[in-house]
Amino acid sequence: MDLWVGVLAGAVGGLVLLWLLALAAVALARPRGNLLAEAVRLLPDLLRLVSRLARDRALPRGVRVRLWLLLAYLALPVDLVPDFVPVLGYADDAIIVALVLRSVVRNAGEQALERHWPGTPDGLAAVRRLAGRSAD
Repeated sequence: MDLWVGVLAGAVGGLVLLWLLALAAVALARPRGNLLAEAVRLLPDLLRLVSRLARDRALPRGVRVRLWLLLAYLALPVDLVPDFVPVLGYADDAIIVALVLRSVVRNAGEQALERHWPGTPDGLAAVRRLAGRSAD
């Protein structure tokens, strides 16, 4: 019985450590300055963009799989960072969307963003900045 308690304690400790490492990674990867606020403001348009990109058969399969996984993560009620945590609580979704968009632009090109963007040109410029591209 003592063996099972030790194994359970080790597993819980390992999961807590992994969660703390993921939290640190999200905090380090967050966009700087007003970019994070822009991402949160644009989240509805970003969700439509991700959905449209995920259904685009012209994109590579790996890109579409990442987008579907992102949509599944966003649909889950459990977040990497709980929403009651100040600053990072609501921002974790925007940060993860930005990281996936960087990957999409790297593999599919900016033209895919332009084709599927549902918002304004200013919003597209903000999305380009989120994706690590210039707003030009």
